Amino acid sequence: MDWQAFALSLKLATVTTAILLVVAVPLAALLVLGRSRWLAPLEALAALPLVLPPTVLGFFLLVMLGPRTAVGRGITALLGHPLAFSFSGLVVGSVIYSLPFAVQPLVAGFAAVEPALVDAARLLGATPARLVLSLLVPLARRSLLAAAVLSFLHTMGEFGVVLMLGGDIPGATRTLSIVLYNQVENFDYAAANRTAAILLGLSVVALAAIYLGGRPRGGRRA
Repeated sequence: MDWQAFALSLKLATVTTAILLVVAVPLAALLVLGRSRWLAPLEALAALPLVLPPTVLGFFLLVMLGPRTAVGRGITALLGHPLAFSFSGLVVGSVIYSLPFAVQPLVAGFAAVEPALVDAARLLGATPARLVLSLLVPLARRSLLAAAVLSFLHTMGEFGVVLMLGGDIPGATRTLSIVLYNQVENFDYAAANRTAAILLGLSVVALAAIYLGGRPRGGRRA
């Protein structure tokens, strides 16, 4: 078991999930409460990673963040190093790739809030920020939990974006999914079984926590 890769995967998933929640909550609120004609293209753009092959997304990010583009050169001048093949680059790629898994549960949760409550809060003078934080988020807390867990698990298991954007640098960009790929490629199926079992166990436990959290004692789903 490559515990260094395991720790790096946990760190990447935790940082990515924290950033995604900060970005996804206002974005989901805008998609639900907004009235602009540009919201449909914005929602489509946020959902694009669901249908875009991970290697394609990773390739575009690798090119954009590389030294051949103005964006890449600007980032290199600002940070002193390119984002490609670094942990920071993995965070950028992971946030973009896992964005739909944070936004869509929140959109569903916010849309399920009774419209009369939203209208009443607006009539009482609630600002958009207070409307989201004091009304939508508390009433859609299970959707918030689902967004956090799905984002975390999706980041833990992502492969294509990590491989294209970060490569396989021990201690810097080598995650558990890369380790699993290397173990299978080397026909080390015993080690691959252990790595896959850890990823599977994390997924089962986290998803069970979501579903059990929304089921009352009587057994009927809330």
